[in-house]
Amino acid sequence: MKKNLIIAAIAVFGMMNAQKNTLLLGGNIGYTSDNTSVSGKKSEVESFSFTPTVGYQFNDHWTVGINSTITSGKKPYDLGTLKENSFAIGPFIRYAVPLSQTFAVYGDLGAGYQNMKDTYTIAATTSERKMNGFYANFTPALFINFRNGFGLNFNIGGIRYGYLKDSDADVTNNRFNFSFGKEVGVGISKNFGLK
Repeated sequence: MKKNLIIAAIAVFGMMNAQKNTLLLGGNIGYTSDNTSVSGKKSEVESFSFTPTVGYQFNDHWTVGINSTITSGKKPYDLGTLKENSFAIGPFIRYAVPLSQTFAVYGDLGAGYQNMKDTYTIAATTSERKMNGFYANFTPALFINFRNGFGLNFNIGGIRYGYLKDSDADVTNNRFNFSFGKEVGVGISKNFGLK
């Protein structure tokens, strides 16, 4: 499964090292897995995400742009399962530091709007809840430069805060994730020069 995810990521656009006066088009694929065992009973939580990105790199270190994230995951919940589908969109700013002609590190700081749809399934009964709110996140990553504006990047998680509120009920969700080592993100990208 993880090998297939990495192969799929190579086929999808990703992030790119800053190159002055260029347009960045790309996206990442991410995978999260969390396994818990309590008194011999195992619980596995999995989620997949896709993050398309558009940015303008106005100097050799700084990029600004917009990205969105589509996430789908499921986990055991009481006697059934909970499926979460979410969407987020907002601006980001990136600072990149080249380590050599081949490698660079960068950090993305972003914030924006998000929504989530929860579907609870217990036996043959299904119920839904929809929530809206905002998020803020920081993701560090490693970039590998190939040539002609193509590159490959890797991240192993980040820091994210999200707030969601159900407009039909008095339900809120505050979520803080410190996911270093729990997530894997891979992508490739293309930079286009602007005149």
